[in-house]
Amino acid sequence: MLTEETIRSAMRGVIDPELGDDLVDLGMYQGAELSPDGAVTVHIALTTAGCPLRAQIQRDVTGRIGSLTGVTSVRVRTSEMSPDQKKQLMARARLRARENPSVTEIPARTRVLAISSGKGGVGKSSVTVNLAAGLAGRGYTVGLLDADIAGFSVPRMLGVQGRLQVRPDDGQGPRIEPFTKTVGPGLIKVVSMGFVSPENEAIMWRGLMLNRGVQHWVEDVAWGDLDYLLVDMPPGTGDIQMGLARMLPRAEMLIVTTPALAAQKVAARAADMARKGYLRVAGVIENMSGFTCDHGEHYDLFGSGGGARLAAEIGAPLLAQIPLQPAISAGGDIGEPAAAGKGEAAQSFAILVDAVLEVAPMVEMQGCTARMLDAVGVALAAKADQTAGG
Repeated sequence: MLTEETIRSAMRGVIDPELGDDLVDLGMYQGAELSPDGAVTVHIALTTAGCPLRAQIQRDVTGRIGSLTGVTSVRVRTSEMSPDQKKQLMARARLRARENPSVTEIPARTRVLAISSGKGGVGKSSVTVNLAAGLAGRGYTVGLLDADIAGFSVPRMLGVQGRLQVRPDDGQGPRIEPFTKTVGPGLIKVVSMGFVSPENEAIMWRGLMLNRGVQHWVEDVAWGDLDYLLVDMPPGTGDIQMGLARMLPRAEMLIVTTPALAAQKVAARAADMARKGYLRVAGVIENMSGFTCDHGEHYDLFGSGGGARLAAEIGAPLLAQIPLQPAISAGGDIGEPAAAGKGEAAQSFAILVDAVLEVAPMVEMQGCTARMLDAVGVALAAKADQTAGG
């Protein structure tokens, strides 16, 4: 049942990209109005009426609340904080920065996209790697977290080998250095159990250990500046999925399915899991959508329509249909993602990249809150100088 408390819980997944805190704890969420027909009006108080981040916040709120079961429409009403509310927000921001440093180096502005599926064998890892390469090819810095601990394949698909190194303790604790791969003007930073365990050796961990492994990748890696963080999820709806929702509440899900009805129905469970964890489902990707042979004949080897049916069922956009192409599997075998090359496969992933940039755009950081914090810092410094001079 849709309640105001459900809305409030979902709003904790909307993060102010400059302060790195959720809108509820910052006092920016001012409540919601629910209609019997499922229409929801969310009230948000901004630091200034003309806040440059207004449109981004409205999109994030609309996407997060619109993904809840029972919501038919979302309207976001914004107002300006009172002087007392601004004072409280700034006090919380300063306190959080001083006493509650982030346990992760993932920047608040980073868009976190978890690529998930209900079952294995649908090409989820291949899609993740090629999406990372496609984004890097546009000039973005992309983190790639291989959360499929027991079934890792990302290192081979990217052509990256070696052992992870640990950066010496600089006062904030040791940090794991991710491997890097340059793609065009961009960069991919990747961590995986493939850099810890031999490729042909089984990893026999129970749920708690699996979840702890992902927690290490989130908290103990020197990610540095990132535009996007892609998380290659294991199939299913188990411990790792639930743990990610707790560790990265701002994460958004991309659901991968094949055209087959069976894959579509299982993928719907991944979408249901995301929403029960208050994660936004940003879109659906249909993989293995068909094969076109050299003489032009098209074959739907795995059926047709699964991606469109799933998108309609869960109320999320169908972002792309990736065809069966030898170049995709061949690129994964030799560590050269097809998205970084040319041809039909590269064009299909280019469509996916365009769609992802539309549903999960980068945040412009020239916002009102940053300027406000700078002004406070300058004022405090000036006051300290005056006191010292007096």
